[in-house]
Amino acid sequence: MFVRIVKLSFHEENIPAFLENFELNKQKIRNASGNRFLELFQDKNNKCIFFTYSYWETEADLENYRNSELFKEVWSFTKKLFNDKPEAWSVDKLASLE
Repeated sequence: MFVRIVKLSFHEENIPAFLENFELNKQKIRNASGNRFLELFQDKNNKCIFFTYSYWETEADLENYRNSELFKEVWSFTKKLFNDKPEAWSVDKLASLE
């Protein structure tokens, strides 16, 4: 399993549209084959910056999602709202403390 972190930066006026679309699609994304976890964060100092954290069983699962109609629909809507290029990282979790 690995973690996918995506940084998204929006024009301030587009934040409500992004949040509404995320709300409509978050369960579908979370239920994608191989997805084990999904979170959305908003930067405390810059409300235009968001991060998604998703846990995936395999890289193939993430690629299958990225090639799905759901991803294409969500991404085509979301990318029109950006004020900066998105960034993404695939990382392995080395430690987790609760």
